[in-house]
Amino acid sequence: MKADDPRVRRTRARLRTAVLTLAAEKDVGAITVSEVARCAGVNRATVYLHFPDVDALVTDAMEEAVAQVARAAALCPRDAPRDRTPEPLTVLFGHVAAAAPLYRRMLGPQGSALFVVRMRERLTAELAGRFAGGHRAGGLDDVPTETHAAYLAGALTGVIAHWVTGDPPAPAEEVALAFWRLFRT
Repeated sequence: MKADDPRVRRTRARLRTAVLTLAAEKDVGAITVSEVARCAGVNRATVYLHFPDVDALVTDAMEEAVAQVARAAALCPRDAPRDRTPEPLTVLFGHVAAAAPLYRRMLGPQGSALFVVRMRERLTAELAGRFAGGHRAGGLDDVPTETHAAYLAGALTGVIAHWVTGDPPAPAEEVALAFWRLFRT
């Protein structure tokens, strides 16, 4: 099976979508291969052809969601005005709002520790890379780049978790602006 084959890419995308749909509805540990196959419109053998088990599929599917969050966070321009949320952050919080049930389940009290760790690690790596490219606020030369990136990644992960598990959750625009104001400090 070749990873660049369009049929393989389509099947894997359907499997990712199916498992994320199921994860938004129920505990990840309770999802079965049969449910994923049924939701994706494939047979069980096809699931096993692409992933050894549901955990591997969930990890793969979450990686794309985490990558999207990380890319958006890393693109925030440091010089944007304090009272105007940068476009990448608006997109990021819009993405999370659109997938709120999934993020609530993954980041809530019964969520996946793996998801939290992967999200924080990916955010840290994206931000550290951005900082290494010169996109870091001045006056922080005495703080290691990785530490600064980890600090902001943990903060963003915490804000998103707090937001999606709130009752009721605040509007995405409000949380994005509040985070931006904190992010700039």
